Amino acid sequence: MKLYFTYILLCSDNSYYTGMTNDIERRVEEHIQGKKKSSYTYARRPVELKWFVTCTNPSEAIKIEKQIKGWTHRKKKALIEENAKDLIRFSKNYKEFGKPK
Repeated sequence: MKLYFTYILLCSDNSYYTGMTNDIERRVEEHIQGKKKSSYTYARRPVELKWFVTCTNPSEAIKIEKQIKGWTHRKKKALIEENAKDLIRFSKNYKEFGKPK
């Protein structure tokens, strides 16, 4: 069975990079080595794998990647830290609920 991965890297500038691949070890190593000078992570190395999820369907992995890419930094951090309370809190609509305290 072919597996697919959605992953989050922590970059040296404290930003997160979210991606999708069918070979997590190879792809993370490419980020670490700086295979593409035009990539987001190239100038933000070193990078560290902080989170990933395994999928059996590439469409599912792409859907998760796109969803996470739309999240704030603190919501991604809550996911990485498995902090369900903050993940829910940071998911609330600011217009409806106001900024979290």
